[in-house]
Amino acid sequence: MTDTPPPERPAERSGGNALALGAILIVAGLLLFAGQLADIDIGDLGWPVIVIGVGVVLFVLGLIVNREQGMVIGGTVVTVVGLLLFYQNQTGHWESWAYAWALVGPAASGLGLALWGARTGNAGDLRNGTWGLLGGLGLFAVGYLFFEGVIGISGERLPVPEWLLPAVVIGIGVIVLGRGLFSRGEHTEA
Repeated sequence: MTDTPPPERPAERSGGNALALGAILIVAGLLLFAGQLADIDIGDLGWPVIVIGVGVVLFVLGLIVNREQGMVIGGTVVTVVGLLLFYQNQTGHWESWAYAWALVGPAASGLGLALWGARTGNAGDLRNGTWGLLGGLGLFAVGYLFFEGVIGISGERLPVPEWLLPAVVIGIGVIVLGRGLFSRGEHTEA
């Protein structure tokens, strides 16, 4: 006889989802009401705050309530999109999308997968998510240096040494090459 719990039934799961969603909506309503009492307008904070809020709700529902990988990754991606939109809305630096996409796609989804792996104890998801995050941050750094330092997409070139962009690209190449060699060694041993 095993001590494993019986499988969760769909009705039990949807009841938990409804409770979680109801609690989140009540908290959101209370925060909106408190904002009205304190005379805080969401328009003052900027519309991207709504996108950030939706992302956080998806993330929390996926990580704690539903325990679903897709919701955790999706919530992380939506939250990062909201944070980027918040930055761009506040600064007017919309041209940063030329390289900021790397924070949304590979970096945010890698972060979500790494957090999922940490939550579930899945070393493979943690490792792959960390590499996705690092890869996205590397792409962002290269894009930032190229678009802001070489081209000057914002109207002014950053004062970066000419050698910096090639050095960063070479460094990222060394890391990717090392990972490829390391992964290859793992596969041949198995």
